[in-house]
Amino acid sequence: MIQYQLEQVTKVFPRHQIAVIGLDLEVHKGEKVALIGPSGAGKTTLFRMLNCTLRPSAGKLFIDGEDIERLHGKRLRQMRRRIGTIYQQHNLVPRLRVVHNVLSGKLGQWSTVQSLISLARPKDVALAYDALRRVGIEDKIFARTDELSGGQQQRVAIARVLVQEPEVILADEPVSSVDPSLASAIIKLLLDICESLHKTLLMNLHSVDLALAYFQRVIGIKEGRVLFDLCPDKISDGLLDDLYSGHLPDFQEEKAPDEASRSLVYQ
Repeated sequence: MIQYQLEQVTKVFPRHQIAVIGLDLEVHKGEKVALIGPSGAGKTTLFRMLNCTLRPSAGKLFIDGEDIERLHGKRLRQMRRRIGTIYQQHNLVPRLRVVHNVLSGKLGQWSTVQSLISLARPKDVALAYDALRRVGIEDKIFARTDELSGGQQQRVAIARVLVQEPEVILADEPVSSVDPSLASAIIKLLLDICESLHKTLLMNLHSVDLALAYFQRVIGIKEGRVLFDLCPDKISDGLLDDLYSGHLPDFQEEKAPDEASRSLVYQ
């Protein structure tokens, strides 16, 4: 079953900067997909559309068959709760205890009163403990977050997403701020969790080696376009050279969505 379907999706920011252009993509439920490409390629913008933070400027984005353009208010908030995002920066509150940071993943489902009460006396501690157990640091549940190592804080961020109970996890450069020796462990942890819980996983990665080593599907993004969408053994050194070189290869069938877009400057 298709989780995401993108049809000629384009995102244009003020001053006519195009981040994503004419992108066609399908992701099926339960898939684990890595996205790679140079900085500024549009990967983070794409993720912000996939988690419904941004809307496309043109084209169609469907999630579970629903046209995102038609979602507003309560229905849009419900869709956003089904998608969990792990960011490059952990976005944790350092002085709070781990349990509070983990349970902040429930804020979108709690009332303001419930949220305030939980700050004084944590609500659903068992839920937080179970999420921390899955990431291997349940013993840190009542520790101050700023006392943890970078790798442990990233695990707290993962646990926070787990208590949200999303159908999809988007991980935007989740290992860029941790020691390289821990990067493989965190990626494997996310893959194992998503496999056991039957969740769809999309991950932006700077490291080509990690993407090729751990994912069965790798998408190369360059200047807002898909350069390739292949399994690792089909990705040649030549394709990677094209992806990270300053030259944009010819896209024989690629067209801007309208005449005006042809005059825009690519970001």
